[in-house]
Amino acid sequence: MQVSVETTSGLERRMTVGIPADRIQNEVNKRLQQTAKRARVDGFRPGKVPMSVIRKRFGASAHQEVIGEVIQSSFYEAVMQEKLNPAGAPSVEPKSMEEGKDFEYIATFEVYPEVALAGFESISVERPESEVTDADVDTMLDTLRKQNTRFEAVERAAENGDQVTIDFVGKIDGEAFQGGTANGTNLVLGSGRMIPGFEEGLVGAKAGDSLTLNVTFPEDYQNLDLAGKAAEFETTVQAVAAPVLPELDDEFFAQFGVTEGGLDGFRAEVRKNMERELRQAIKTKVKAQVMDGLLESNTVEVPKALISSEIDRLREQAGQQFGGANFDVSQLPAELFEEQAKRRVSLGLIVAEVVKQNDIKPDNDRVRAMVEELASAYQEPEQVVNWYYQNEQQLGEIQSVVLEEQVVDTVLQKAQVTDKKVAYEEAVKPAQPVQVAADEAEEATAAE
Repeated sequence: MQVSVETTSGLERRMTVGIPADRIQNEVNKRLQQTAKRARVDGFRPGKVPMSVIRKRFGASAHQEVIGEVIQSSFYEAVMQEKLNPAGAPSVEPKSMEEGKDFEYIATFEVYPEVALAGFESISVERPESEVTDADVDTMLDTLRKQNTRFEAVERAAENGDQVTIDFVGKIDGEAFQGGTANGTNLVLGSGRMIPGFEEGLVGAKAGDSLTLNVTFPEDYQNLDLAGKAAEFETTVQAVAAPVLPELDDEFFAQFGVTEGGLDGFRAEVRKNMERELRQAIKTKVKAQVMDGLLESNTVEVPKALISSEIDRLREQAGQQFGGANFDVSQLPAELFEEQAKRRVSLGLIVAEVVKQNDIKPDNDRVRAMVEELASAYQEPEQVVNWYYQNEQQLGEIQSVVLEEQVVDTVLQKAQVTDKKVAYEEAVKPAQPVQVAADEAEEATAAE
């Protein structure tokens, strides 16, 4: 087998592979001999068909099949021989396919870039320091109570925070419009569910009142047919109900799976969950800064094939999240995901190189600790732990997360780290989660 490689541009390689004719012909002969044993041809008994007939009838298709298989196997042999690491499938162009002659084809593909890691000393990280105080627990208890508010009917005018039950018909220029009519709708005043002016117009109304609400749809309203238009809603108030917070009693605690210990036991459980959330929030914020630092300090030429694959993955995720099972994800323009895809692939390549250069392997103890922490949120944690260790894919996801945490730890050893004390509420404010291209992350794990 003869192989020659040329660099056409950047990461693209053009590889010419020549296969001797006898290798092709030997494989074709084997295929035809196998065919001869089972072929059924009129006028001949099974297994007694002359090879000349077999070759005439099945030779062309056998040759085509062999060519396809030889391309696959020889491409793998060639890239191994030339020490190339293809990124994505090649584009193959046969140059000569005549029977009895040497076969030659050209494979064009991209290779993974060589990542020359910069030092971690230039990366700056501000690490939050925080704790859960008694006051934070009190605030969380108030939040939980508000989330479980019930409403009781009152015979007074509606106030902000009350729930009104209403019927309404929306009209534009005196004509009812699609989607503007509802009956028996429950609406909490001040919630911001409705367009500006709607909820405000119901403050002061009583059960049994009928009124007309004059409002204007926002210019950026999602339904372009209604955006910016004035409308009137003929509204009838069926009922007004005031919010009632639940008591901190055993019945309330049981809703959260706490059946023993009363208020002290419930506070302890809430604190434990808050501390777990705090630890994860700090990890996420530190990781985001580390990954941003790695991207800023390392320039990587990214293979177009990897970006394209990541765009397809992001399309699928968007389709599942927003479009439903029957949504055609091909309708989503690639440009929507290109920047995010490039970032994720770049980060994946850099992280894989950090793993490689520092010989990082997923720490089994940390994997176990993470699984146990996840399991602790369930009533039967040991069953959850066993489930993870019996599911290779699920356990692999945990290993990837741990591996990324170890990458973060490795960077922090040399980065410029400043600790900053912050309140619990500030520490747990959501940070943008860091996402690394799945293929590169998995490759880094597998390589080690």
